[in-house]
Amino acid sequence: MFHPKKTFKRIGPGVITGASDDDPSGIATYSQAGAQFGYGLLWMALFTTPMMMAVQEMSARLGLVSGQGLAAVFRKHTSVKVVFILSSLLFLVNTINIGADLSAMAAAVQLLVPASPWVYLVLFALGIAVLEVFVSYRRYVNVLRWLTLSLLAYVAAAFFVQQDWLAVLKQTIVPTLTFTPASLTMVVAVLGTTISPYLFFWQTSEEVEEEIATGRKTVRARRGATSIELKSMRRDVAAGMIFSNVIMFFIIVMSAATLHRAGITNIQTAVQAAEALRPLTANFAFILFTLGIVGTGLLAIPILAASASYAIAEVFGWREGLSENYRHAHSFYLVMVVAIALGLLTNALGVPPISFLVFAAVLNGLLAPIFLWYIIRLADRRDIVGRRRSPTVVRLVGWATFTVIALATVALVIQYVV
Repeated sequence: MFHPKKTFKRIGPGVITGASDDDPSGIATYSQAGAQFGYGLLWMALFTTPMMMAVQEMSARLGLVSGQGLAAVFRKHTSVKVVFILSSLLFLVNTINIGADLSAMAAAVQLLVPASPWVYLVLFALGIAVLEVFVSYRRYVNVLRWLTLSLLAYVAAAFFVQQDWLAVLKQTIVPTLTFTPASLTMVVAVLGTTISPYLFFWQTSEEVEEEIATGRKTVRARRGATSIELKSMRRDVAAGMIFSNVIMFFIIVMSAATLHRAGITNIQTAVQAAEALRPLTANFAFILFTLGIVGTGLLAIPILAASASYAIAEVFGWREGLSENYRHAHSFYLVMVVAIALGLLTNALGVPPISFLVFAAVLNGLLAPIFLWYIIRLADRRDIVGRRRSPTVVRLVGWATFTVIALATVALVIQYVV
């Protein structure tokens, strides 16, 4: 028998991670994919699902078996200078994403309740920072669980418009791609948005946090994992990545059926997509889409800030973790607050949000293969995971993911340079 309360409690790090991937920046990217190419890139939702599952499974495995966060594992087994540079770049990209997400949330609320954007920007930034610093981990995770439900707005909204479901099915199963700068840029943007490095760090650290919540306070106590724990982790990760890509699928479907069909092919922000939908759909669909932007921002920004903070804290060996209070891990929490504050300030630079998003997506595309190179190799090392190596199929898909993202990014760079 289905029990909603029990099902809700089973929402773990994998589902929360997958849901956070569909942040306002991701919504803008997927909306643009649907607006510009119609149903033509729907196959990417199917194509990236096993890639995400493999990458996040390996990240989670490293956290479960080693008992440490990703940057801590990197620091122990690679060059400290390399880890510092990569963590700094992660902090930069996450800060840009935070700024873009705050901007989208403020603009979305403005559509419903007009006011100065800075009122909403400051309120959102301050509210998120206070919750992240002063609310206990168990309560905070429950907040994140509830926020994952906001993504269902995009599934509902897609059914408020007329769809050519036969074309949807065909374009989902049969990949189509033209090697033009526009299509390659969109493919790299979707890959960079969907398979983002911050998700690797969050997934690993939250597996550790879950173990701490069960009383395993030291690295030694957390080291190792049972077959039952690994099975539960794989199930959670699979559910999260499928959920994430289902949402991507429906955002593209809705944008294709409305914006692309109406000849609106240039969507630069999630809010612009919502505004464009207002005259094309029932008002209810517009409201769902708009509220979804706010809900996903409230989910994603804390994770963007926390993942950067985990990475920086682990590089310097600071005490860290959302399970710690501010007095015991003030440096860890300070990095989160700084990331949110800097993200807020990027909105004062006057740079179009789309410029930030393109830069962040391309940088994510460049960083992801580097992180994947280390993650895949480390998750296969017996001195780290012992007998708990990732299954062969997971490693193969992981290397395929590394190759696809690297080649797509190189092809994009060549297109613009040559």
